[in-house]
Amino acid sequence: MGDISKDIKSKFLNNKVKALINIIYTANWISSHQNEYFKAFGISPQQFNILRILRGAGEPIKVQTIKERMIERAPNATRLMDKLCDKELIRRLPCPDDRRVVHIEITNKGLGLLKDIDKDYRDDLLENLTNEEADQLSTLLDKIR
Repeated sequence: MGDISKDIKSKFLNNKVKALINIIYTANWISSHQNEYFKAFGISPQQFNILRILRGAGEPIKVQTIKERMIERAPNATRLMDKLCDKELIRRLPCPDDRRVVHIEITNKGLGLLKDIDKDYRDDLLENLTNEEADQLSTLLDKIR
């Protein structure tokens, strides 16, 4: 088990500073692992999030709704969706009542990709935590926000 003080060879002013640095360091560590994992599937973690939002919605939804539901509020969400469209993983559906509104739906190819990812995707980045510890961590992170 690592200790942030040893991992980044630093001492901290107090435990709150140490905790904050540890959160940032751990978030970057998780991002790095996720980027590497999703690279094999030709998508980014943000694009994976968009696909899961669409699968969970079960119907075409507005671009704005997708942006609101994203874990990481990406200002480049439209560009991420453009790339998913280019790969035929999602489809744009113009709204017949309002030309300014576009709905997005996941394609069968997108659902297939998620099924392939689901086969191997594990939460092993948290394998050192018990369910109770994971619940406690989640509660503490909620408390921070």
